[in-house]
Amino acid sequence: MTQVTSAGRLTRIEVDDSGLPAPTPEMEQERRVAIFDLIEDNSFVLPGRDGQQVPEGPYALVLALREGRLVFDLTTESGDKVGEFHLSLGPFRQTVKDYFQICTSYFDAVKKLPPAQIEAIDMARRGIHNEGARTLQERLDGKAVIDIDTARRLFTLICVLVPGK
Repeated sequence: MTQVTSAGRLTRIEVDDSGLPAPTPEMEQERRVAIFDLIEDNSFVLPGRDGQQVPEGPYALVLALREGRLVFDLTTESGDKVGEFHLSLGPFRQTVKDYFQICTSYFDAVKKLPPAQIEAIDMARRGIHNEGARTLQERLDGKAVIDIDTARRLFTLICVLVPGK
């Protein structure tokens, strides 16, 4: 198990959504909250590979979509390049689509349904969100170690980037 230190975290996060349609106001709000929560509390540890020393964090992350792949572009706080992870969007597409559908239902329900029905939809929404977070943890295996809360918040940011929602 990897020990988390103050260096094993993200202190700056940017979502490069250039070239993408503007997110809905609800998704923009979720994005702002996810970034705020990530900065406040996250765990992002880079394991060493082949005996190489990993540059010490904390790290800055630019999350982007390039050539149809999800890119984690990492630097140190001073701007020195740490590395990039390129992940296929395939494993995320269905979960993101399901998440957007349930979010739409949730936002509509909040406006007109009783609390019990809203709670049921919210539980389903959290379940899909957790599924996306677990997929992210699996896809980052060997590249970065993140806890479930960090994975959940990063999945929210990924949802902003994935086309064809």
